[in-house]
Amino acid sequence: MKIAIGSDHAGFRAKEALKASLAQAGYVLEDVGTRTEESCDYPDFAIKVADTVAKKTADKGIILCGTGIGSSIAANKVAGVRAALVHDGFTAEMSRRHNDANVLCLGARVLADERIRDLARLWLETPFDGGRHDRRVGKIMEYDSHRRC
Repeated sequence: MKIAIGSDHAGFRAKEALKASLAQAGYVLEDVGTRTEESCDYPDFAIKVADTVAKKTADKGIILCGTGIGSSIAANKVAGVRAALVHDGFTAEMSRRHNDANVLCLGARVLADERIRDLARLWLETPFDGGRHDRRVGKIMEYDSHRRC
């Protein structure tokens, strides 16, 4: 599975730690930046991750910023993206099982590196349940197909 991963300056260290863990687990990673802890703007990297997933050049995406809030807002502006802000195991699992989230947003200032690693792995390993949830996700995708930005 190929994962697009990105962060702003606040998420940079956590992104680097997560990349090492995911690479060790066998995931293929495309790091879209940032490359330093120098102040930068989270929308730039959230949108790069989201675009990569929407264009299907990566299977899923992970974005890290201070809280995950801004990145989730930015990523969800990209048609075809269902970005989920996750803080615990339940939201990680349900965002995949019920919403088929394809981008994970995490807050590096509110979650420890170990927690980020565990949530990312849980999220990546959780399948979409389909069934009645197909209809609901389909409605979101239908709206996206008619949206003009």
